[in-house]
Amino acid sequence: LGLDATQEVLVKNSIDKITEEIYHSHCVYCTPDRLARHAGLLPGDADFESVGERLGKEFDDLYVDLVSVETAGFYDEIETMLGRINPDVKLGALTNACVAYAHAVLQKNCPVYASEEENGNEEKKTAAGGLRPVYDRFSAIHGADDVPKPKPHPDGLHKCCEDMGLDPKDCVYIGDSPTDAMAADAAGMTPIGVMWGSNGEEKLRAAPFQFLCNSVEELAQLLPIVD
Repeated sequence: LGLDATQEVLVKNSIDKITEEIYHSHCVYCTPDRLARHAGLLPGDADFESVGERLGKEFDDLYVDLVSVETAGFYDEIETMLGRINPDVKLGALTNACVAYAHAVLQKNCPVYASEEENGNEEKKTAAGGLRPVYDRFSAIHGADDVPKPKPHPDGLHKCCEDMGLDPKDCVYIGDSPTDAMAADAAGMTPIGVMWGSNGEEKLRAAPFQFLCNSVEELAQLLPIVD
């Protein structure tokens, strides 16, 4: 989804498309920085920030609109696992995309439940807002556009901890990128890596993850699950 949205923005602005390899290697940067680099600019160039902000805004608007269960669905068994986490445990989310994207992904993937009397009445369900058991449990949701510095800096994770009233040492951060591990390590959290994302095993093993999981089942064994 991210690559498709990136290519569309580049073509719209008469900029050459990029390869999938370049896209993934540049995901270490926040969206404006990444798009400015795709446009051939580097930090220090006169137009780096202004071009990055303009292209980043175009990307964010398109990216969020494209979110659906089909384009940005949870990995298999993730929703079930989240629902089994002890209800006393606080949940947070941090992405290097915009915060609107984080909300969109969680909202699309967490089913809406309505009372029996509202079933079949879409207007009433929309007005009621529905109930999102998993989504509503996230007491901290942030993106690169609403924290001081994006990952691999720890600022976003510190902001999540502040929102939740928690000490970073009492938290774990789960991610699929070396920058996730670096941010968690710098924040004083326990970094847990998962192997089913877009980064290869070699990169993940070189990152400062304390644990690496090959499956959702392995991940669940590290978390406070209630059967």
